Amino acid sequence: PSAASRSSGRRRRFQSREKTRDLLRSAAPGNAVGVACLDIKFTKMHGLGNDFMVLDLVSQELEITPQQIQQWSDRHTGIGFDQLLIIEPPDQPDADFGYRVFNADGSQAEQCGNGARCVAKLIADLELSSKSTLVLQTNTGRIETRRLHSDSADLRTDTVEVNMGRPRMAAQEVPFNVAAALSSEHSAFVLTTLERQFSITPISMGNPHGVIFVDDIASTPVAEIGQALTCHPFFPQQANIGFCQIVDSGFVRLRVFERGVGETQACGTGACAAAVAGHLHGKLADKVKVSLPGGKVRIHWRGGDSPVKMTGPATFVYGGFLAA
Repeated sequence: PSAASRSSGRRRRFQSREKTRDLLRSAAPGNAVGVACLDIKFTKMHGLGNDFMVLDLVSQELEITPQQIQQWSDRHTGIGFDQLLIIEPPDQPDADFGYRVFNADGSQAEQCGNGARCVAKLIADLELSSKSTLVLQTNTGRIETRRLHSDSADLRTDTVEVNMGRPRMAAQEVPFNVAAALSSEHSAFVLTTLERQFSITPISMGNPHGVIFVDDIASTPVAEIGQALTCHPFFPQQANIGFCQIVDSGFVRLRVFERGVGETQACGTGACAAAVAGHLHGKLADKVKVSLPGGKVRIHWRGGDSPVKMTGPATFVYGGFLAA
Protein backbone atom coordinates (compact mmCIF):
# COMPACT_ATOMS: atom_id res chain seq x y z
CA PRO A 1 0.00 0.00 0.00
CA SER A 2 1.03 3.61 -0.60
CA ALA A 3 2.16 5.96 2.18
CA ALA A 4 -1.13 7.87 1.84
CA SER A 5 -3.11 4.64 2.15
CA ARG A 6 -1.17 3.60 5.26
CA SER A 7 -1.67 7.06 6.80
CA SER A 8 -5.40 6.91 6.06
CA GLY A 9 -5.58 3.47 7.63
CA ARG A 10 -3.84 4.71 10.77
CA ARG A 11 -6.30 7.62 11.04
CA ARG A 12 -9.27 5.25 10.74
CA ARG A 13 -7.83 2.97 13.42
CA PHE A 14 -7.18 5.95 15.70
CA GLN A 15 -10.74 7.26 15.20
CA SER A 16 -12.13 3.81 15.90
CA ARG A 17 -10.10 3.58 19.12
CA GLU A 18 -11.34 7.03 20.20
CA LYS A 19 -14.96 6.01 19.57
CA THR A 20 -14.44 2.87 21.64
CA ARG A 21 -12.82 4.92 24.41
CA ASP A 22 -15.78 7.38 24.47
CA LEU A 23 -18.29 4.53 24.58
CA LEU A 24 -16.55 2.81 27.47
CA ARG A 25 -16.05 6.05 29.38
CA SER A 26 -19.77 6.79 29.20
CA ALA A 27 -20.75 3.30 30.34
CA ALA A 28 -21.83 3.19 33.96
CA PRO A 29 -21.44 -0.10 35.85
CA GLY A 30 -24.58 -2.18 35.57
CA ASN A 31 -26.05 -0.54 32.48
CA ALA A 32 -26.76 -2.27 29.19
CA VAL A 33 -23.47 -1.24 27.59
CA GLY A 34 -20.89 -2.76 29.88
CA VAL A 35 -18.41 -1.76 32.57
CA ALA A 36 -16.36 1.18 33.70
CA CYS A 37 -13.08 1.60 31.87
CA LEU A 38 -9.57 2.48 32.90
CA ASP A 39 -7.87 4.91 30.54
CA ILE A 40 -5.25 2.26 29.71
CA LYS A 41 -4.95 0.78 26.23
CA PHE A 42 -3.70 -2.76 25.63
CA THR A 43 -2.92 -4.66 22.45
CA LYS A 44 -3.40 -8.36 21.77
CA MET A 45 -0.69 -9.81 19.49
CA HIS A 46 0.84 -13.14 18.64
CA GLY A 47 3.98 -14.63 17.15
CA LEU A 48 3.13 -17.99 15.53
CA GLY A 49 0.25 -18.47 17.99
CA ASN A 50 2.38 -17.66 21.06
CA ASP A 51 -0.01 -14.93 22.19
CA PHE A 52 0.52 -11.79 24.23
CA MET A 53 -1.14 -8.87 25.89
CA VAL A 54 1.14 -5.87 25.30
CA LEU A 55 1.10 -2.67 27.36
CA ASP A 56 2.69 0.58 26.24
CA LEU A 57 3.91 2.11 29.50
CA VAL A 58 5.94 4.74 27.70
CA SER A 59 2.91 6.96 27.09
CA GLN A 60 0.76 5.45 29.88
CA GLU A 61 1.26 4.69 33.58
CA LEU A 62 -0.01 1.63 35.43
CA GLU A 63 1.07 -0.34 38.52
CA ILE A 64 0.66 -4.07 37.88
CA THR A 65 0.26 -6.93 40.37
CA PRO A 66 0.66 -10.70 39.81
CA GLN A 67 -3.04 -11.10 40.65
CA GLN A 68 -3.99 -8.73 37.82
CA ILE A 69 -1.82 -10.66 35.38
CA GLN A 70 -3.46 -13.93 36.40
CA GLN A 71 -6.89 -12.38 35.91
CA TRP A 72 -6.08 -10.90 32.51
CA SER A 73 -4.44 -14.12 31.28
CA ASP A 74 -7.47 -16.31 31.99
CA ARG A 75 -8.83 -17.46 28.62
CA HIS A 76 -12.40 -17.81 29.92
CA THR A 77 -12.86 -14.68 32.04
CA GLY A 78 -10.02 -12.41 30.90
CA ILE A 79 -8.15 -11.42 27.77
CA GLY A 80 -6.23 -14.67 27.57
CA PHE A 81 -2.51 -14.91 26.75
CA ASP A 82 0.71 -16.83 27.31
CA GLN A 83 2.71 -13.77 28.40
CA LEU A 84 2.21 -10.12 29.28
CA LEU A 85 4.73 -7.84 27.55
CA ILE A 86 5.56 -4.35 28.78
CA ILE A 87 7.21 -1.57 26.78
CA GLU A 88 8.69 1.16 28.98
CA PRO A 89 11.42 3.82 29.04
CA PRO A 90 14.91 2.29 29.35
CA ASP A 91 17.22 2.68 32.34
CA GLN A 92 20.30 2.57 30.12
CA PRO A 93 21.14 5.43 27.71
CA ASP A 94 22.19 3.12 24.85
CA ALA A 95 18.83 1.31 24.77
CA ASP A 96 15.73 2.55 22.94
CA PHE A 97 13.13 0.91 25.18
CA GLY A 98 12.81 -1.28 28.22
CA TYR A 99 11.13 -4.67 27.68
CA ARG A 100 9.69 -6.83 30.46
CA VAL A 101 7.94 -10.22 30.25
CA PHE A 102 5.51 -11.83 32.68
CA ASN A 103 4.13 -15.36 32.46
CA ALA A 104 0.43 -16.13 32.71
CA ASP A 105 0.83 -17.13 36.38
CA GLY A 106 2.18 -13.67 37.23
CA SER A 107 5.84 -14.67 37.52
CA GLN A 108 8.42 -12.59 35.69
CA ALA A 109 10.36 -14.16 32.82
CA GLU A 110 13.74 -13.01 31.62
CA GLN A 111 13.18 -13.16 27.89
CA CYS A 112 10.72 -13.96 25.09
CA GLY A 113 11.82 -14.05 21.46
CA ASN A 114 8.36 -14.16 19.88
CA GLY A 115 7.39 -11.32 22.19
CA ALA A 116 10.37 -9.22 21.11
CA ARG A 117 9.18 -9.38 17.50
CA CYS A 118 5.69 -8.24 18.56
CA VAL A 119 7.09 -5.42 20.68
CA ALA A 120 9.15 -4.18 17.72
CA LYS A 121 6.06 -4.14 15.52
CA LEU A 122 3.89 -2.38 18.10
CA ILE A 123 6.51 0.32 18.74
CA ALA A 124 6.36 1.11 15.02
CA ASP A 125 2.55 0.88 14.84
CA LEU A 126 2.15 3.26 17.80
CA GLU A 127 4.80 5.54 16.28
CA LEU A 128 6.82 5.46 19.49
CA SER A 129 9.92 5.35 17.27
CA SER A 130 10.61 5.69 13.55
CA LYS A 131 13.74 3.51 13.72
CA SER A 132 13.63 0.16 11.92
CA THR A 133 16.36 -1.23 14.22
CA LEU A 134 15.81 -1.03 17.99
CA VAL A 135 17.80 -1.95 21.08
CA LEU A 136 15.55 -3.41 23.79
CA GLN A 137 16.75 -3.54 27.38
CA THR A 138 15.71 -6.70 29.26
CA ASN A 139 16.55 -7.70 32.83
CA THR A 140 19.21 -10.09 31.49
CA GLY A 141 20.81 -7.87 28.86
CA ARG A 142 20.06 -6.14 25.57
CA ILE A 143 18.65 -7.55 22.35
CA GLU A 144 18.32 -5.93 18.93
CA THR A 145 15.27 -6.10 16.67
CA ARG A 146 15.03 -5.18 12.99
CA ARG A 147 11.76 -4.85 11.08
CA LEU A 148 12.24 -6.35 7.62
CA HIS A 149 8.90 -5.96 5.85
CA SER A 150 5.13 -6.20 6.15
CA ASP A 151 3.23 -9.17 4.77
CA SER A 152 1.39 -7.98 1.67
CA ALA A 153 -1.17 -10.77 2.15
CA ASP A 154 -1.90 -9.78 5.76
CA LEU A 155 -1.26 -6.15 6.66
CA ARG A 156 -1.52 -7.04 10.35
CA THR A 157 1.76 -8.98 10.14
CA ASP A 158 5.38 -7.83 9.99
CA THR A 159 8.51 -9.93 9.59
CA VAL A 160 11.08 -9.10 12.26
CA GLU A 161 14.64 -10.29 12.86
CA VAL A 162 15.85 -10.46 16.45
CA ASN A 163 19.50 -10.59 17.44
CA MET A 164 19.21 -12.65 20.63
CA GLY A 165 22.89 -12.37 21.59
CA ARG A 166 25.20 -15.27 22.31
CA PRO A 167 23.86 -18.49 23.87
CA ARG A 168 25.18 -19.44 27.30
CA MET A 169 26.02 -22.98 28.35
CA ALA A 170 28.05 -22.50 31.56
CA ALA A 171 26.33 -23.86 34.67
CA GLN A 172 26.12 -20.53 36.47
CA GLU A 173 24.79 -18.73 33.41
CA VAL A 174 21.89 -21.06 32.57
CA PRO A 175 21.69 -21.76 35.59
CA PHE A 176 21.75 -25.48 36.23
CA ASN A 177 22.88 -27.72 39.09
CA VAL A 178 25.55 -30.09 37.81
CA ALA A 179 25.37 -32.15 41.01
CA ALA A 180 21.74 -33.01 40.26
CA ALA A 181 22.56 -34.67 36.93
CA LEU A 182 24.84 -37.30 35.45
CA SER A 183 27.15 -36.30 32.62
CA SER A 184 26.08 -37.89 29.33
CA GLU A 185 28.11 -36.36 26.49
CA HIS A 186 29.40 -32.95 25.48
CA SER A 187 26.87 -30.32 26.64
CA ALA A 188 24.31 -32.97 27.65
CA PHE A 189 23.31 -34.41 31.01
CA VAL A 190 21.08 -37.25 32.17
CA LEU A 191 18.11 -36.40 34.38
CA THR A 192 15.94 -38.97 36.11
CA THR A 193 12.24 -38.34 36.56
CA LEU A 194 8.98 -40.28 36.04
CA GLU A 195 11.11 -43.43 36.53
CA ARG A 196 12.88 -42.66 33.26
CA GLN A 197 16.16 -41.07 32.21
CA PHE A 198 16.35 -38.13 29.80
CA SER A 199 19.43 -36.76 28.06
CA ILE A 200 19.04 -32.98 28.17
CA THR A 201 21.14 -30.06 26.94
CA PRO A 202 20.91 -26.94 29.15
CA ILE A 203 21.18 -23.59 27.35
CA SER A 204 20.34 -20.01 28.28
CA MET A 205 19.02 -17.59 25.70
CA GLY A 206 18.55 -14.97 28.40
CA ASN A 207 16.19 -17.47 30.03
CA PRO A 208 16.87 -21.12 30.97
CA HIS A 209 16.11 -23.95 28.53
CA GLY A 210 16.59 -27.69 28.45
CA VAL A 211 16.55 -29.38 25.02
CA ILE A 212 15.67 -33.07 24.55
CA PHE A 213 16.01 -34.82 21.17
CA VAL A 214 13.15 -37.19 20.32
CA ASP A 215 12.41 -39.54 17.43
CA ASP A 216 8.71 -38.72 17.05
CA ILE A 217 7.51 -35.40 18.39
CA ALA A 218 3.86 -36.12 17.65
CA SER A 219 3.73 -39.07 20.05
CA THR A 220 5.87 -37.50 22.80
CA PRO A 221 3.92 -36.77 26.04
CA VAL A 222 5.12 -33.17 26.19
CA ALA A 223 2.82 -32.03 29.00
CA GLU A 224 3.72 -34.90 31.33
CA ILE A 225 7.48 -34.86 30.78
CA GLY A 226 7.68 -31.08 30.49
CA GLN A 227 5.89 -30.56 33.80
CA ALA A 228 8.26 -32.99 35.53
CA LEU A 229 11.44 -31.52 34.06
CA THR A 230 10.65 -27.81 34.20
CA CYS A 231 10.86 -27.87 38.01
CA HIS A 232 13.59 -30.52 38.30
CA PRO A 233 16.32 -29.73 40.91
CA PHE A 234 18.69 -29.59 37.92
CA PHE A 235 17.09 -26.19 37.12
CA PRO A 236 17.09 -24.06 40.30
CA GLN A 237 15.08 -21.30 38.56
CA GLN A 238 12.98 -23.80 36.57
CA ALA A 239 13.28 -23.93 32.78
CA ASN A 240 11.50 -24.15 29.44
CA ILE A 241 11.73 -27.71 28.12
CA GLY A 242 12.06 -28.18 24.35
CA PHE A 243 11.33 -31.46 22.56
CA CYS A 244 13.18 -31.46 19.24
CA GLN A 245 12.86 -33.88 16.33
CA ILE A 246 15.59 -33.45 13.72
CA VAL A 247 14.33 -34.03 10.17
CA ASP A 248 17.60 -33.09 8.46
CA SER A 249 20.53 -30.76 9.08
CA GLY A 250 18.47 -27.70 8.14
CA PHE A 251 15.02 -28.53 9.48
CA VAL A 252 13.61 -29.53 12.88
CA ARG A 253 10.20 -29.93 14.50
CA LEU A 254 9.83 -28.53 18.00
CA ARG A 255 7.36 -28.44 20.87
CA VAL A 256 8.07 -26.42 24.02
CA PHE A 257 6.72 -26.68 27.55
CA GLU A 258 7.19 -23.21 29.05
CA ARG A 259 7.58 -22.67 32.78
CA GLY A 260 4.66 -20.78 34.29
CA VAL A 261 2.55 -21.37 31.16
CA GLY A 262 2.56 -24.97 29.87
CA GLU A 263 2.93 -26.01 26.24
CA THR A 264 2.61 -23.05 23.85
CA GLN A 265 2.04 -22.81 20.12
CA ALA A 266 5.54 -21.39 19.69
CA CYS A 267 8.57 -20.30 21.71
CA GLY A 268 11.18 -18.08 20.07
CA THR A 269 13.91 -18.55 22.65
CA GLY A 270 13.09 -22.28 22.64
CA ALA A 271 13.62 -22.39 18.87
CA CYS A 272 17.00 -20.68 19.34
CA ALA A 273 17.98 -23.10 22.11
CA ALA A 274 17.02 -26.12 19.99
CA ALA A 275 19.07 -24.87 17.01
CA VAL A 276 22.06 -24.21 19.26
CA ALA A 277 21.80 -27.63 20.93
CA GLY A 278 21.60 -29.39 17.58
CA HIS A 279 24.62 -27.45 16.32
CA LEU A 280 26.62 -28.29 19.47
CA HIS A 281 25.94 -32.00 18.94
CA GLY A 282 26.89 -31.84 15.26
CA LYS A 283 23.35 -32.55 14.10
CA LEU A 284 22.42 -29.17 12.58
CA ALA A 285 23.88 -26.62 10.16
CA ASP A 286 24.34 -22.90 10.82
CA LYS A 287 20.95 -22.03 9.32
CA VAL A 288 17.92 -23.96 10.48
CA LYS A 289 14.18 -23.75 9.90
CA VAL A 290 12.26 -24.61 13.07
CA SER A 291 8.67 -25.81 12.73
CA LEU A 292 6.50 -25.24 15.81
CA PRO A 293 2.78 -26.00 16.21
CA GLY A 294 1.99 -22.35 15.39
CA GLY A 295 4.31 -21.96 12.40
CA LYS A 296 7.96 -21.60 11.40
CA VAL A 297 10.92 -19.40 12.32
CA ARG A 298 14.43 -19.29 10.89
CA ILE A 299 17.46 -19.47 13.18
CA HIS A 300 21.04 -18.58 12.23
CA TRP A 301 23.97 -19.39 14.54
CA ARG A 302 27.58 -19.77 13.38
CA GLY A 303 28.73 -21.26 16.68
CA GLY A 304 31.13 -20.06 19.36
CA ASP A 305 30.44 -16.57 20.72
CA SER A 306 28.51 -15.45 17.65
CA PRO A 307 24.96 -14.20 18.27
CA VAL A 308 21.83 -16.19 17.54
CA LYS A 309 19.54 -14.50 15.03
CA MET A 310 15.86 -15.40 14.72
CA THR A 311 13.51 -14.27 11.94
CA GLY A 312 9.74 -14.69 12.05
CA PRO A 313 6.34 -12.98 12.01
CA ALA A 314 4.67 -10.62 14.47
CA THR A 315 0.90 -10.18 14.16
CA PHE A 316 -1.58 -7.62 15.51
CA VAL A 317 -4.87 -9.18 16.68
CA TYR A 318 -6.90 -6.41 18.33
CA GLY A 319 -6.72 -3.48 20.76
CA GLY A 320 -8.86 -2.53 23.73
CA PHE A 321 -9.06 -0.82 27.09
CA LEU A 322 -8.68 -2.35 30.54
CA ALA A 323 -11.83 -2.58 32.64
CA ALA A 324 -11.80 -1.14 36.16
